[in-house]
Amino acid sequence: MTSVYPPENSARVAGGAKILDGKGLARRLQQQLQQTVDKLAPQVGRPPGLAVLMAGDNPASAAYVRNKELACERVGIASFGEHFPATVSQRELQETIERLNRDDRVDGILVQLPLPNGLDDRELLLAIDPDKDADGLHPINLGRLMRGEPGLRSCTPAGVMEILKDANVDPSGKHAVVVGRSLLVGKPISLMLLGANATVTMAHSRTPDLGAVTCTADILVVAVGKPALVDGSMVKPGAVAIDVGINRLAAAGDRGRLVGDLEFDSVRAIASAITPVPGGVGPMTVTMLLENTVRSYCQRCGIETRA
Repeated sequence: MTSVYPPENSARVAGGAKILDGKGLARRLQQQLQQTVDKLAPQVGRPPGLAVLMAGDNPASAAYVRNKELACERVGIASFGEHFPATVSQRELQETIERLNRDDRVDGILVQLPLPNGLDDRELLLAIDPDKDADGLHPINLGRLMRGEPGLRSCTPAGVMEILKDANVDPSGKHAVVVGRSLLVGKPISLMLLGANATVTMAHSRTPDLGAVTCTADILVVAVGKPALVDGSMVKPGAVAIDVGINRLAAAGDRGRLVGDLEFDSVRAIASAITPVPGGVGPMTVTMLLENTVRSYCQRCGIETRA
């Protein structure tokens, strides 16, 4: 099942570069997902279901989980939240995942990271049924991505691809540079861009003269977690710049402000399009989590969806 959404350009012009409005795109796509759920739930006899497992009381994790639950509510997806104390055992979490794997009301399962010390997140992720892997991080789903086979896709990279499609940016024949090689973003987005017929270069912390590499990119994706790592001098004129980084700069008396891995003002002056932080890739990550849940729901219920 490919995206259930029609392409629609959400970019708006600002300062010579298009600002790729991920927040607005996410809102529109969630509205369309809601319409899909409203149509299918009466036929199936139940809505799609998403189970989020959280252990401990990490404030950032709690906020993320709450945002996901609110997004489910907006779309019409049933939430089966499982919140545990930091003292929860590995065995209890494993047994909970096994129970959710068997629960016919649940179409998507994710484990909120990071977990408290002493818990093995790798073993827990492996325990999730690959066809209920709402985060798209199970090795089987990553293998399906590598082979170009259908499967649930990693949420943040899938969100990046939706942003490019919505902005009418076709990666085919273009040179894409991905800065960062994480399993969450860098590696899967490289495979997705390769699958879209881009020529892909991966750069990382050991890449010498990073700017010499990034300035060759028609499409530049930066996902490192280092504020202002890339500035305008490192960007090819007219490039499309996708900022996946989310960094909070400390400020006296408040929570600080969020910035990305791109030095926004200088890159905006050079690029043809750029995602802001906040309001760019972040909202799309949650939206693709919802889409993965609906995708699994349709597959498990034998519902055909248009290509």
